[in-house]
Amino acid sequence: MTLNPTAPQSSSRRRLAAVPVLVAALALTAACSNSSGGSGGGGGGSAASLSGDCARYQPYAGHSGTTVTMFASILSPESDNLEKSWAEFSKCTGIRISYEGSNDFESQLPVRVSGGNAPDFAIIPQPGLLAQMVKSGKVVKPPAQTVANQDKWSPIWKTYGSVNGTYYAAPMSANMKSLVWYSPKAFTAAGYDVPKTWTDLMALSDRIAKAGGAKPWCGGIASGTATGWPATDWLEEVVLGSYGGEVYDQWVGHQVKFSDQKITTAMKTVADWMQNPAWVNAGFGDVKSIATTTFQDAGTPILSGKCLMLQQASFYEAQWPKGTKVGPDGDVFAFHLPAVNPSVANPVEGGGEFLAAFSGRPEVQAVQNYLSSSDWASSRVKTASGWVSANQGVDKSLYTDPIDKLSAEALTDPSATFRFDGSDLMPAAVGAGQEWKSLTAWFAEGQSIQKTAADIDAAWPQ
Repeated sequence: MTLNPTAPQSSSRRRLAAVPVLVAALALTAACSNSSGGSGGGGGGSAASLSGDCARYQPYAGHSGTTVTMFASILSPESDNLEKSWAEFSKCTGIRISYEGSNDFESQLPVRVSGGNAPDFAIIPQPGLLAQMVKSGKVVKPPAQTVANQDKWSPIWKTYGSVNGTYYAAPMSANMKSLVWYSPKAFTAAGYDVPKTWTDLMALSDRIAKAGGAKPWCGGIASGTATGWPATDWLEEVVLGSYGGEVYDQWVGHQVKFSDQKITTAMKTVADWMQNPAWVNAGFGDVKSIATTTFQDAGTPILSGKCLMLQQASFYEAQWPKGTKVGPDGDVFAFHLPAVNPSVANPVEGGGEFLAAFSGRPEVQAVQNYLSSSDWASSRVKTASGWVSANQGVDKSLYTDPIDKLSAEALTDPSATFRFDGSDLMPAAVGAGQEWKSLTAWFAEGQSIQKTAADIDAAWPQ
């Protein structure tokens, strides 16, 4: 049984479809239409009153007949659900949102911006790319209502949408990376309990290995030109779970280098876990096979009983074959990856996407205000499962999928030690370049920890 290689990721990573798509927004209707001009989110004048189901969009009214453009890495079918989430808004306000998705988004956005062909909006998954766009001078600061809407997110999310202390981009989606996928049926049959601590997790891994048959872990880090990114997540999880947020922040900023003893110790922890030949890589081969196994296929052996666990993010749910039951008593489910150091309170690593504007037109600001609101986040949750927001204004009862619910609880937990994906925060030459390359070599060639760390440090921009 193979996993779906074309299912999208709700993450900061590259989307899986191969061809960019341009999808027109839903046709506008006369019902709930309003007059052109008006204040709805930044213009002047007055807007026609909206009635019935459209009344809730009154704050955004006054721009009927206008069009805004949006560019992102989100492809169909995920982009179809994205467009459905604002369909009623467009119908009622008369603002058409023309959406384009591309798997070359990260390389194409800078080209378009520098060439004077910037979209009105870009959904940016990497804070590092946001900083690059802000440096171009083309990103427009958000209106006051968008800034006010940020209060529904924990404060650290505002820092990820900010550059040099100035807020530019509202967070949209979020994903939970600190998860371990497993088979509840297999655990029950073997008498295994879900581990609550790192010590328990390692002891369970050893117990499974000694029992014979299934291996405790399977994994894969192959992902085309992005090969290596799952290994960066493993290291980030261990750094955060070992030392907490302060050291993690210093490491992401390179005040603490990869060659620092703290980070090399974390790499040794990863090696003891995911490079242990007695523990990996069931169904695919030895440790080196992790480098050539696609992350999409990595979980397959869980369904056939060849391995029992896979560390992957919440968005991995889209990779299970159609018909796979996901839940506490299902074919697969997930539990929170425990902290390596129990003194670190509830470490949660996540990713997300941010809405940046390249225009200050009134209709652009109206859309920006809506897409940064709890109302839009709730609409997106209701549209389809597989999407999570860290917006604390979203009613958690709206989440019907058990993984979405689990992720939302963790991402909105005020006591959690939350940090954004480290490689997405690092300069692109490092986080999406040398680190991917070096960690792949670490798995594929058995390259030493010292050389791996030194090569990544050497790639850091001066």
